[in-house]
Amino acid sequence: MAKIIHTMVRVRDLEKSLDFYKQALDLDISKRLDFEDFSLVYLRNDENDMEIELTWNKGAEPYTHGSGYGHIAVAVDNLDEEHARFQSLGYAPLDIKEFSRDGQLIARFFFVLDPDGYKIEVLQRHGHYQ
Repeated sequence: MAKIIHTMVRVRDLEKSLDFYKQALDLDISKRLDFEDFSLVYLRNDENDMEIELTWNKGAEPYTHGSGYGHIAVAVDNLDEEHARFQSLGYAPLDIKEFSRDGQLIARFFFVLDPDGYKIEVLQRHGHYQ
């Protein structure tokens, strides 16, 4: 059986991205591999069994996300507090939305962009989203 261990995103400014992921999602560096032309930095916190890999290709042209990329999703205990915290950090989260089906709440969430424009969905812990 396969186990998901990380997802990777390419970043233009590694330090800016490290600051964002630490402040926004409390992710710390678990491993860093620096090479002449690129760096690989793996981020996680105690709540996660998988990592986000930031790949910084030194001197690379700006990246495009294409039409296939979606988002990274995280679950939090208090969505309203997290939304306010993201605002206080200057990350400009979008408004909180609710997604229901047949009158039943499926999810409460908001989106925020990381420094490279990758979407992050922040969901209230509820139902499937734990």
